[in-house]
Amino acid sequence: MSQLLDYVAIFFFCVLKASSLDTFTAAVYEHAVILPNATLIPVSHEEALLLMNQNLDLLEAAITSASKQGAHIIVTPEDGIYGFNFNRESIYPYLEDIPDPQVNWIPCNNPDRFGHTPVQERLSCLAKDNSIYIVANIGDKKPCNTSDPHCPPDGRYQYNTDVVFDSEGKLVARYHKQNLFLGEDQFNAPKKPEVVTFNTTFGKFGIFTCFDILFHDPAMTLVKDFHVDTILFPTAWMNVLPHLSAIEFHSAWAMGMGVNFLASNLHYPSMKMTGSGIYAPDSPRAFHYDMKTEKGKLLLSQLASHPHPTAVVNWTSYASGIEAPSMGNQEFKGIIFFDEFTFLELKEVTGNYTVCQKDLCCHLSYKMSEKRSDEVYVLGAFDGLHTVEGSYYLQICTLLKCKTMDFHTCGDSVETASTRFETFSLSGTFETQYVFPEVLLSEIQLAPGEFQVSSDGRLFSQKPLSGPILTVTLFGRLYKKDSAPNAFSDLMAQALRVMLIVVIPIVYSLGW
Repeated sequence: MSQLLDYVAIFFFCVLKASSLDTFTAAVYEHAVILPNATLIPVSHEEALLLMNQNLDLLEAAITSASKQGAHIIVTPEDGIYGFNFNRESIYPYLEDIPDPQVNWIPCNNPDRFGHTPVQERLSCLAKDNSIYIVANIGDKKPCNTSDPHCPPDGRYQYNTDVVFDSEGKLVARYHKQNLFLGEDQFNAPKKPEVVTFNTTFGKFGIFTCFDILFHDPAMTLVKDFHVDTILFPTAWMNVLPHLSAIEFHSAWAMGMGVNFLASNLHYPSMKMTGSGIYAPDSPRAFHYDMKTEKGKLLLSQLASHPHPTAVVNWTSYASGIEAPSMGNQEFKGIIFFDEFTFLELKEVTGNYTVCQKDLCCHLSYKMSEKRSDEVYVLGAFDGLHTVEGSYYLQICTLLKCKTMDFHTCGDSVETASTRFETFSLSGTFETQYVFPEVLLSEIQLAPGEFQVSSDGRLFSQKPLSGPILTVTLFGRLYKKDSAPNAFSDLMAQALRVMLIVVIPIVYSLGW
C-alpha cells in the first residue's frame, strides 16, 4: 500500500508538472467606453442593460481577437461596462448580485441561479466560448438592514467590483475595491480589505483596482504575504505628470515589487485617461499611450508564469555614504501635484548634485549630451504627507524638466523635451523598502531595457537613452506614516473632484 501511494503521488506530480506552463500570453484592452447620456439621472434596468451591452459588444470583439491570437487571459478596464460619474441612485440599475466564487458557479450554464445576472452570464459565456480567462469590472449590490450599524440609509451596500471568469466560464474571483478615489460616492468600501488570489496552470494571480495601487492593503499584502506572480489591474486612471502617468507608474510598480503587472485603462482622452500595459519585473513588454485618437487598443505579450525573484535592494545604502554639501541659496521651492518640493537647478552639462528635504537626501550624477539654453532641468526632493485626493506619505527623488525657463513652472505637467542624457545615476536616503523606479521620455514614452536598479539603491542608465528625458524618479511610499486626511484636505479633494469631472471636459470640448 505504501508503494502504491508513492506511485500515485509521483503520478499526480508528473501530471501537474506537465499541465503547468512556464510562459503564458497576456492581453489587456484599453477600451473607449460608451457613456450614458446622463449619469446622474436614474434609468430603468432595461436602459442600463442596453448601454452595458453596447460596451460588451466592443469588449467581445477584443476578447475574441485576443483568444484567436493565443491569449490565456485578458484584462478589461475599471468602469469599462457602464462608465463613471454616477451617484448611488443612478448607478443602481447597472448593478448585479455577484456571489462568492466558492459557490462554484458557471453563469453561462446556470444563469438564473443567483437572480437576474445578464452581465455575468454574458461574460461567462465569452470566457467559455473563447477558452480564455476574462477580468472585468462591474458593480455588486448586497442588501443590509438596521441590525448592521454600518448599513447605508438605502438598505444596501454597493461595491466597485472586479470579477474573473476562467476558460470554462466559471466565476473564480470577486474583489471589492477598498480605496475609493475622491470618495466614489456611488460605492461603499468593504469593512476590511479583501485579499483575492486564484491559481492557474500559468501562475498565481492577485487582483486590485486603480487607486488601490497607492496603498498598502491589499496591494502589498498580495505580493509580500501571498506571493502572487501576476497582478491584474483594471483601472480608470487619469494621468498626472510628472510622476503619475499610467504607463510610467504602473511599469515602475511592477519593477519595484518584482511581479508581472497587467494594467487595462479606459480610453477617454478628454479626461486624460489613457495608458495601458503588460509589464514584467525587468521591463515593459507592451504599452500604449494615445491622447490623439478615440479608438481602443488591444495589447498582447508573452510573460514568464513565475518571474524570477528580483534582488533585494537597500534603497539607502549608496546615498547614505554621500556627504550632502551646503548649497547656500541655490535651492528653491516648487509644487508637484499639491506637494512642495525642494529643487536645485542642473547648471552644467555634467555634474553631481545633492538636495535634501527633512530626512531625505537625493543624489544625482549625470552627463547631458549638451546643455541646451532653452530647457531647465532640476533635481528635487519631497519628504511628506500628500493630502489632496487621498492621504499617503511619500519620499520622492526626481530629476525632471521644467515646463519653461521660469523656475515657477518646475513640477508642472510637460510632455515634450529635447535634452538627451548620456548617463544618469539617482539615489536617495529612503526610509522605506517600497520604492518604484520611473523613467519617462519625451512624448510620454518608456525606456525598456535602458536602465536598471543596483542592490545599493541606485537607479542608473545602462546606455545613452533613446529619447530626451521628461523625468527620472524614485517614488517611495512610507505606509507606516500614513494618516487620516483633515478637513482642509477633504475640502481640497472635493475641489479637485469638481475640476476633474466638470472643468477638464469643458476645457477640452472648447479646445483650450
